[in-house]
Amino acid sequence: MESADLADVPPVDGLLWEHTGELRMVLALPAALTLQVAHPAVGAGVDAHSVFRTDPWGRAERSLRSVQLWVYGGRQAVAEGRRVRELHRDIRGSDAHGRPYHAWQPGLYGWVHATGFPVMRHARLVSGERPFTPQEEARLYAEWRGVGRLLGLRDRDMPPDPEAFRPYWQRMLGEIEATVVVRELLDVHRRVPPPDRGPWPLRWLLRAAWPVLWPPLARGHRFLVTGFMPPDARRALGLPWSARQERRLRRLGRVLATVVPRLPERLRYLPAAAGARRAARAPQRRAPAR
Repeated sequence: MESADLADVPPVDGLLWEHTGELRMVLALPAALTLQVAHPAVGAGVDAHSVFRTDPWGRAERSLRSVQLWVYGGRQAVAEGRRVRELHRDIRGSDAHGRPYHAWQPGLYGWVHATGFPVMRHARLVSGERPFTPQEEARLYAEWRGVGRLLGLRDRDMPPDPEAFRPYWQRMLGEIEATVVVRELLDVHRRVPPPDRGPWPLRWLLRAAWPVLWPPLARGHRFLVTGFMPPDARRALGLPWSARQERRLRRLGRVLATVVPRLPERLRYLPAAAGARRAARAPQRRAPAR
């Protein structure tokens, strides 16, 4: 593991600042998280050490907050990278095939980070936008690679550019599988408790309505996770995807492309991202005259 510095923090005029905190990209985050646990060792670590079963909403909130800090946190991004590394220090065990693992293994730690790049590329298409140009893709990957250094990855642990990423990605598609955790996350019949945050009247209403609300939410979650997952990864995991589902996904993309860009920034972006973007545009205070 290497130490990071502020040079690795994504630039305020970069593509990660433009896209990571926007609602359309947030919809893609569960696809990246599901791809992460499709690696047998990562899935085994989450199965044994994560609280995603007992505190699913809190776990999702913390993951989202962490990703936002990597991109928009400035100096806090470096501290968050250290926190994430320390969080995984003692995670070890054996996967379903009996192979030992440790969360700091570069191949595993690198895979967890790597999933974000192909999901971001595919999410742009799903969301009704034009593909990234080769130049934009190279910039996006360079910024994401910097985030990897914030998280403790070394340059040699990550492909150097998008061209080198492609054979790495194809090789990793041969290693992933529909692990126990993947199947559980996509199971529309699994029981998930209602969120327990917010004012008590809202929590009470959610508890009362949850038996009716959760089944369609679970089906929608599976649809979004599978749809925002790159098609070759979807095939590698054996996830069914029909032409009808693809048409529904494209219709959703057209709606997102029409509605989201027209929203005010405070609604278009998550609060942390919107606040950071406003602060970055604020004029610098003039230094007092000497």
